[in-house]
Amino acid sequence: MLRKYSKFLLTIAIVLTGSVAIFAQSAPLRGKIELKNADGTTKPAENVLVEVYRIDIKAKLPSAKTDKKGQFVFAGLPLGANMTLALSGAGIKPDLLPNVKAGGEDLTITVYPGDGSVLTEDQVRNAATTTPKQNSGQATAQQTEEQKKAKEEYDKKVAEVSEKNKKIEDANNIIKAALEEGSKAFQAKNYDLAVAKFDEGINADPDFPGSATVLNNNKALALRMRGFENYRQGTTDKANLASWLEKAKSDFQGSIGASQRTLALIGGISDPAEAGKFNQAKFSAFSNMVEVRRLLIATKADESEPDEAIKALDAYLAVETDPAAKVKNQIGIADALRLSGNTAKAIAIYRAVLEADPNQTDAMGSLGLCLFAEGAGSSNKEQMQEGLNYMQRFSEAPDRPTDKTYMELKQSVAEAVKYLKEQEKLTPQKGKTPTTPAKGKKP
Repeated sequence: MLRKYSKFLLTIAIVLTGSVAIFAQSAPLRGKIELKNADGTTKPAENVLVEVYRIDIKAKLPSAKTDKKGQFVFAGLPLGANMTLALSGAGIKPDLLPNVKAGGEDLTITVYPGDGSVLTEDQVRNAATTTPKQNSGQATAQQTEEQKKAKEEYDKKVAEVSEKNKKIEDANNIIKAALEEGSKAFQAKNYDLAVAKFDEGINADPDFPGSATVLNNNKALALRMRGFENYRQGTTDKANLASWLEKAKSDFQGSIGASQRTLALIGGISDPAEAGKFNQAKFSAFSNMVEVRRLLIATKADESEPDEAIKALDAYLAVETDPAAKVKNQIGIADALRLSGNTAKAIAIYRAVLEADPNQTDAMGSLGLCLFAEGAGSSNKEQMQEGLNYMQRFSEAPDRPTDKTYMELKQSVAEAVKYLKEQEKLTPQKGKTPTTPAKGKKP
């Protein structure tokens, strides 16, 4: 079983290394723009052009436009750069937001009705660098007062942005450290510390998909591993098995919760192109959930939600593209259901496997056992006969004596076939199942 998880150690290391590299070079910037009307009402400002000018050097970066919700997103802007956002659009007054820094903040910008004009680059740069000057005379005195008020508002914005940028910088440092330390703890199988470190990173910026999806997926994996370790402790400490299983259940449920948080964060991204960047994180979350649901049933930590296991499997199958991986997880869930007594629910899954791969011998044997159990419970001879036909096909497949799971299945099938032949007086019928297994076919 430990070998089964070895790939995840490499996966988490790759994920963590990639995340740290992103933090070191650029960071996203997102926000929303609201239009405040003369009557005081506000609404999302759609199709507003957001232009990015670097003030520390003379450079203009790619621009963006707001969507129907007034939201804009820049996937990656240079960290540490001093930038000014220039805002323009039909029916609004052009405006600036100075001293902007890249990071995971949610900006909320208010614009006002206007002529829809667009500021030139020179106007943007002059406004970002000009300070009020004292002059004499009544006309210039009035202008100075306006400048003074504008300067106060500007300074206030600068202070607010600086404070936010400081928080972002602190959060990024926490996230980077949490990823590195959590990874080391995971590889050392110190799952308590790994979970604690990943939580530190999540709490630093819980709503930013760029980091929170990675951290939640890593936390989900650490909880899953710790839950399985608790189960293994119970198998050796049988006097306290119930206590160990309760701990395992808690960890497994926590793992599902972390995966669900990842999916919620990705689901909250309105831009399809941006959301598409998180497809791997989404797949990891679905994959983890189906495995945890299997473990809940297989370890007997919680057998009360078989339908949730089936839902998790269906969600996973919708995103999985590898046929072999699909079969593996289908049989995993179906076997857990069968061994827990949910044979009726397992039947549909085994049939789906055989529809995709009619020569899947283990699915034949397991389906046969389920049909036998259901038929015996309801005295349905036709169902028992179908089960016998499948089990006979399974019995004709070559042995795999080194495969413990297969040998256990073979013994169960042999006992069921013997009962059906001797007690129910049934005989296997040739050609009564969709196919005969190919010689040497393995699952």
